[in-house]
Amino acid sequence: MNIQLSDHFTYKRLLRFVLPSILMIMCTSVYSIVDGFFVSNFVGTTPFAAINLTFPVLMAVASIGFMAGTGGSAVVSKTMGEGNRERANEYFTMIIAALFGGAVVLSVIGFIMARPITMALGAMQEELIRDCVLYIRIGFLSMPAFILQFAFQSFFVAAQKPGLSLKANVAAGIVNGILDYVLIVIFHWGLAGAAIATSAGQIVGGLIPVIYFMRKNDSLLQFKKFHMHMDVIGKVCINGSSEMVTNLSSSIVNILYNFQLMKLAGEDGIAAYGVILYINIIFMAIFMGYSIGSAPIVSYHYGAGNHTELKNLFRKSLTFLMISGVVLLAASEVLARPLSAIFVNYDAGLLELTVHGFRIYSLAFLIMGINVWGSSFFTALNNGLVSAVISFLRTLVFQIVVISVLPLLFGVDGIWFSVVAAEGMALFVTLGFLFTNRRKYHY
Repeated sequence: MNIQLSDHFTYKRLLRFVLPSILMIMCTSVYSIVDGFFVSNFVGTTPFAAINLTFPVLMAVASIGFMAGTGGSAVVSKTMGEGNRERANEYFTMIIAALFGGAVVLSVIGFIMARPITMALGAMQEELIRDCVLYIRIGFLSMPAFILQFAFQSFFVAAQKPGLSLKANVAAGIVNGILDYVLIVIFHWGLAGAAIATSAGQIVGGLIPVIYFMRKNDSLLQFKKFHMHMDVIGKVCINGSSEMVTNLSSSIVNILYNFQLMKLAGEDGIAAYGVILYINIIFMAIFMGYSIGSAPIVSYHYGAGNHTELKNLFRKSLTFLMISGVVLLAASEVLARPLSAIFVNYDAGLLELTVHGFRIYSLAFLIMGINVWGSSFFTALNNGLVSAVISFLRTLVFQIVVISVLPLLFGVDGIWFSVVAAEGMALFVTLGFLFTNRRKYHY
């Protein structure tokens, strides 16, 4: 089935179009999950804690890729919907070039500042500091490729080639997994092996799309000669700011969670939270993948002035997300123990802490999907301000409030309940914006 952005989308057509994006997010998540599995089971608790402490920092920097990808694909798809494909390709090339230049600068800074960053994260033991610095520095060596990989996820969808993005990310995940086994289990390179494996996978994931778009292809997008348009760059940054805010805020919040857990539950608490985040990433892939996959469709029909299709996409999206939330909650309650055991089955106390925490944490899945998609929906409509407000409140303001207050009232359980409370508060904001803007955008 050849699916185009201009099509009318039934449930079947919509789900087939977004499925590669969902699988793509899952594959991208493999990096940290596979590293966590091998390091936890074959290296030790301290290196495992080092990954959990430092990975949010790497993801915070990589969030610039999400910003450029989601904000840029919204601009590019809207331009194509207006009938100007040549200009859309020029904008696409310009965005990627500017992104790569910025990524190189950030990588150099991150490599140099690795130790101060580690100290700021709260690492105090010299062994933990050394492991964190090692993982961060190797991670920043491949950061430009990692940033491009995230950006191309959205642009592949805009190019009507979501399946190619999936293939690129599968290839990257396979490289990461194979090298993790070889470097950690066979060569015994420990944490360094995990970091090298991750970097190699990221380079593959970032390089494949560059090669594809440099050559002649049958997609809607191709690299072209361009002139720098700073107004368009500004529009991209504004449109994509919500996605950057989401990822940056998540990293900041994860650091706060680690602080609270270190205080209340020690290294076991951080390890348990790390496992919960791994499982959460897998489940969240459905919401994130759906949002990334459907956004260019929304942008295209918005640019084309097709109000009927916007209404169709709005209704179907809400229905899908509500059903998905119920399914994911049920799956979480059933699979909490076997999924947690993959990582921490070697410690019965740590396993019980992880299972208990995840069963509370998973209540957020009931409403999380609507919040994630709501922010992405306004990005697709080229309303970066509303999108950013939703993301800023959901991922930072509400999270900081609850993670500061609830542990004082409920101890460690307060930490697990924090994300549920924050998502519940964000839901009211998201629904408010969705329904007050219906007449403006005609969905």
